[in-house]
Amino acid sequence: MRLILPLLAILGASLVHAIELTFELPDNANQCFYEELQAGIDSVFEFQVVTGGQYDVDAVLEDPHGKVLYKQPRKQYDTFNFKTEQHGTYKVCFSNEFSTFSHKVIYMDWQYEGNVVSGGIKPSPKPIAMTALDSSAQTIADRLRLVDDYQTHHRLREATGRKRAEDLNERILWWSAGQTAVVVIIGIGQVLLLRSFFAEKRNPAY
Repeated sequence: MRLILPLLAILGASLVHAIELTFELPDNANQCFYEELQAGIDSVFEFQVVTGGQYDVDAVLEDPHGKVLYKQPRKQYDTFNFKTEQHGTYKVCFSNEFSTFSHKVIYMDWQYEGNVVSGGIKPSPKPIAMTALDSSAQTIADRLRLVDDYQTHHRLREATGRKRAEDLNERILWWSAGQTAVVVIIGIGQVLLLRSFFAEKRNPAY
C-alpha cells in the first residue's frame, strides 16, 4: 500500500495538461477555442484534418492581445511549440470558409504545463528532491502519456485511411456502374443497327 499511494500521487500531480477533442467543422464556418494560460508556460498545439474535402483547413493561434503566434492556410496537419509570454486567454481558430460544401472532422490536441487550481493555472512549485520511487513513477507517467499519444495518432491515421478507402470504393462503384450502362446502351444500339440492315424493304406501290 505504501508503494501504490506515492505512485498515484505522482500520476495525479502530473505537470502536463491537455485539451484533446475531435469536432466537425461545417462548410463556410469558423470555429474558435479559448484557454487561459499563465506566462512562461511551455505549450504544444497540434491538429489534423481527419475527414472531409481535400483534408485541409486554415488555422490561427493568437495571444491575449491578438498577436498572431501561428497562422497556416489550408494545412492537413501540423504541430506548433511555443512559450507563453504573458498571462491571459489564448485563442485558436479553425476556418473552413474557403469550402462551399465539404464538412470536415478535425482533431485538436493542446498540451501545456502547469498546476490546475480553481480559477485557472498557477506556476509549478519550487523543485524538490525526488526519491528513486518518485522518479520512476514520473517516468512511468511520461511514458504512459507518450503511449496514449501514439495510440491517438494511430487511430487518426486509421480513420483517415478508412475514409479515403471508402471514397475510392464509392468512386469505383459509380465508375463501374457508368461503364456498365455505356456497354448496355452501345449493345442495344448495335443490335438495332444490325436489324435495320437486314430488315425487308418494301417496294413502293405504283
